[in-house]
Amino acid sequence: MFYGEYAHGIDNKGRLILPSRIREVAKAHFVEKFYLTRGLDKCLFMFSEEEWRSAETKFKALPFTRQDSRKFNRLYFSGAVEVVPDKQGRILIPGYLKDFAGIKKDVVIIGVSSRVEIWAKESWHEFYQANLDSFEETAEKLIENQ
Repeated sequence: MFYGEYAHGIDNKGRLILPSRIREVAKAHFVEKFYLTRGLDKCLFMFSEEEWRSAETKFKALPFTRQDSRKFNRLYFSGAVEVVPDKQGRILIPGYLKDFAGIKKDVVIIGVSSRVEIWAKESWHEFYQANLDSFEETAEKLIENQ
């Protein structure tokens, strides 16, 4: 549903304008609000409500008697916030999430099918450069096991 890579900036009030393509896709799928939380690899994950509820169901089913399940759920859900874009397509990113992702001003927003990821510009470029050369090898390993 969400695809592409977009460079944007955070304003002085901590608001981020969602790329117009992401807003168009959200509108076409009747998405009015999103859930934003701590992601993996030091980025933020943003889900439509439908995708959020689906993931929530899976994560709630993890056995709470396992320490790693409790740890993951605590960090994942405690960081979550519901965000509704304003009329200009802006969302407010709370300070604790900006701190988690190392976001200061410039961000890269990427569509990863069922979710949107928000990265500090420097972190995205580091991740991209570190992993681009192994893209084909990773694809072979993943697709070969299907």
